[in-house]
Amino acid sequence: MADATASARARIRDLLRAPEPDVLAPLLHDAALDADSRARVEQRALAMLADLREAQSRGWVNQFLQEYRLNTQEGVALLSLAEAFLRVPDPDTADSLISDKLGEGDWRSHKGKANSTLVNTATWGLVIGRALTSDSENASALRKLISRTGEPFVRTGVGAAMRMMGEIFVMGRTISEAIERMGKRENRGFTASFDMLGEAARTFPDADRYYASYEDAIRAVGRQASQGHSISVKLSALHPRYEVAQYDRCVPALIGKVEALATLAASLNIPLTIDAEETERLEMSLDIIGAVAGLPALKGWDGLGMAIQAYGKRARPTIAWANCIGKKTGRRIAARLVKGAYWDTEIKRTQEQGLSEYPLFTRKAATDVSYLACAKDMLEASNIYPAFATHNALTVATLLEWAGNSRDFEFQRLHGMGEGLYEDLVQNQGYHCRIYAPVGGHRDLLAYLVRRLLENGANSSFVHQLADENLTDEQLLADPVAKIAAVGGTRHPSIVLPENLFAPERKNSEGIDLNDQHDLARVAAAVARSLDFGPISTPPAEELVTRALRGFSDWSKRSVEERAATLDRLGDALERERPMLMRIAVKEAGKTIPDALAEVREAVDFCHYYAAQARKHLEPLELPGPTGERNMLRLEGRGVFVCIAPWNFPLAIFLGQVTAALAAGNAVVAKPASQTPQIAAYAVGLAHEAGVPEDALILAAGRRDMGQKLMEDTRIAGVAFTGSTATAKHIARTLIADDHRPIIPLIAETGGINAMIVDSTALPEQVVQDVITSAFRSAGQRCSALRLLVLQEDVAERTLEMLTGAMDTLIVGDPSDPRTDVGPVIDQPSFDKLMGRREAMKDRIVKTIPAPAEGLFVPPTLIRLDRIEDLTEEWFGPLLHVTTWEGGKLAETVRRVNASGFGLTMGLHSRIARAAETVEETGTVGNLYVNRSMIGAIVGSQPFGGEGQSGTGPKAGGPHYLPRFCAERVTSTDTTSAGGNATLLSLEDVGF
Repeated sequence: MADATASARARIRDLLRAPEPDVLAPLLHDAALDADSRARVEQRALAMLADLREAQSRGWVNQFLQEYRLNTQEGVALLSLAEAFLRVPDPDTADSLISDKLGEGDWRSHKGKANSTLVNTATWGLVIGRALTSDSENASALRKLISRTGEPFVRTGVGAAMRMMGEIFVMGRTISEAIERMGKRENRGFTASFDMLGEAARTFPDADRYYASYEDAIRAVGRQASQGHSISVKLSALHPRYEVAQYDRCVPALIGKVEALATLAASLNIPLTIDAEETERLEMSLDIIGAVAGLPALKGWDGLGMAIQAYGKRARPTIAWANCIGKKTGRRIAARLVKGAYWDTEIKRTQEQGLSEYPLFTRKAATDVSYLACAKDMLEASNIYPAFATHNALTVATLLEWAGNSRDFEFQRLHGMGEGLYEDLVQNQGYHCRIYAPVGGHRDLLAYLVRRLLENGANSSFVHQLADENLTDEQLLADPVAKIAAVGGTRHPSIVLPENLFAPERKNSEGIDLNDQHDLARVAAAVARSLDFGPISTPPAEELVTRALRGFSDWSKRSVEERAATLDRLGDALERERPMLMRIAVKEAGKTIPDALAEVREAVDFCHYYAAQARKHLEPLELPGPTGERNMLRLEGRGVFVCIAPWNFPLAIFLGQVTAALAAGNAVVAKPASQTPQIAAYAVGLAHEAGVPEDALILAAGRRDMGQKLMEDTRIAGVAFTGSTATAKHIARTLIADDHRPIIPLIAETGGINAMIVDSTALPEQVVQDVITSAFRSAGQRCSALRLLVLQEDVAERTLEMLTGAMDTLIVGDPSDPRTDVGPVIDQPSFDKLMGRREAMKDRIVKTIPAPAEGLFVPPTLIRLDRIEDLTEEWFGPLLHVTTWEGGKLAETVRRVNASGFGLTMGLHSRIARAAETVEETGTVGNLYVNRSMIGAIVGSQPFGGEGQSGTGPKAGGPHYLPRFCAERVTSTDTTSAGGNATLLSLEDVGF
């Protein structure tokens, strides 16, 4: 049995990045029906469709959801309003949110269309609501009429509607309320699996609160164990760092917590199911489930269950593993098979991480095929109690066909969805169906509600298609096996592999799956190895420029294609040498493993991006003009460019500047920061191996006065600099000090007092996650890092409570340790300056966390300020300042931030689209980030660079960067001067 369990785990690992057709081939065979079975399944499914449609025609809730589906502008607006409204504490922001969302749809087009009076009444309310929130004369008159009542009419009505939507999807605000509701007539014959709402803990107190709610729920259900209800548990709600990198501290803790909950559930004889998480957590979840299943205290209890997501390529071997664990521990594992809940997130993450393949299927029909094949395995497994969660009539009919006369399994559906599908099966045919029933307040509902509506409202979902009057029954019941066989099991053409994300222009940089325990361990071992580099000696600046001028005469004469191909080879070489480059980044620059990987990937992207840009824009261009004249525009190298890079991105920014200059045809003298010369030297060596002549790219390191001497050399043709504002200004003064030297370009990217503004519609959990990432990742040593958090007064204390709790989960320490979140700062002067700031502001510190006493570790620190204006300079490290702003004064708040004179990055968290428009119109910053973190710009997608005291532009990694390194030259030739315009004279029907 040990061998079978190990084999299943090996298969789970093998399929993580397997090509989609290879995974689907055996599934197609086992999910197929013979002709007779198919005919019986279709007949049964048709009868179910009739029941479903009849149920939907009765319920105003179903009609409302059908009327405002997610493929309509109005449906999206309602979903956005429901997601945010109930957490907004202040009336002014609530009114702005209502106005924003109700202004996004054509509500009048829905009037009187539904059969339900309630739905039509609600639609009239939305029509009136939009009128009240518009700027028309009628709206003004209507507002005056309603104001006489003395009630905030629209706000009250919308609030009631949003709470009603909440009640549709939540069984009860408390477990006792949910148990009572399950006893009502409409739920007769059904049992429930109660899910205590909570998407994920952000803090240890959150995890304790969720644990207590699970424990209370188990006790409450246990008091009425005869009713057959169960509890569902989400592991990410029980630990704030349920991550692969934190395996050693989260998995043992979770085993202990699940063991305690399972022991309690077993003592009360009620089932306990471990819910599914994102695919990156699957193997951790299996480790926890396997450990708990093997506990001697739980022997003989068949109540332990787990959820398995059929959209994952590893679903089938996961079922095999569950069956092995059941046999090994002498129990039946209750396996809940679901289609999947995080599909869009998984796709996005895989693309962002540049991984080789998706961990899930890209076609809805492929998920259906996987579901059927997995279901067949479950029905045949001797140590699994099958639970099939589906709203799809064809799927249900197929399972009934395969099950025959057996009733030794159950169906499951979501509360608020799928009414009419199971009532006859449960009440008249003796089948069992369990309702997945969320329990919690409206605040906890929001994330769950959004996910479920997106999942079931997507165009490809059965729930959505059932409501589409344009689809026939035959289309609804189309065989998914036939659909997938027809396309050969191939990936959906609109979902390209991550490597082709930017195709055909260029390939995307390759990533490493740091959420895979084996890959992470391999990388950690590689970066931990010691390095032994000797000192770098460099000739005087004058000699370097002389050499580079010789190099320019050769390199500039090479074709655009030859230069571009050389840069592409360099990008490939960087990927080949990625382990070494990551090791140097960790050892020399104090980068954590994720940051070191991101550094190499960005450098690779710069190589391929500027190669592609050169091919696209640097070939000679013929311009229009009068007949008999030829005008040619050429972009050519200027001469010798000096590129001065910072220590915080010693590879990515270093090579970003260098490759742009080289692509344009310049020779380069590249000066790395004095703290990080080795990674620059290694990169230059790779560039030479890739074909860049040694005189066309020269490393200038090891001499303290090198930068100044290079600036004073009047033969240089341009400067690219990233660093402090003060140094950039000094360079600018040096370049114009001599009246006799040429006027040359200075491309400077400097720092900033980067602010994030948060209003009361923002989701606190998302805000906190993005603040932690923006302020403390890379030890706060990014140009784009968050320096000033500006919270709306109405939510400031609640957000700060969560933020300080999230800071407690961070680990400060050795950057080569995968568990480390925050590494050291770069050098002793930086350490002393930052620690001095902490000392000076010690009475203002809201939160700080422990850091190692030995080494250059600055503890992440949160400092309270009275006003935005109190932060007057950039503190380049893990120090985050926080202050508040008054709701309703967003534009004024942005202008106050602008007044600092810096203009690099700004963040906004708000669910009000007009708020984003206000910040976009008012903010004078190079990069604005809305509802996301403020770091991690992507080459070609998010060009980076500031304005004001934060840089000159153009943006690195953008379409306007490369021409700044070029000289523009035009040749105009009069072709008539040599005896006439032969082209013109050759045309027909011309003459004198």
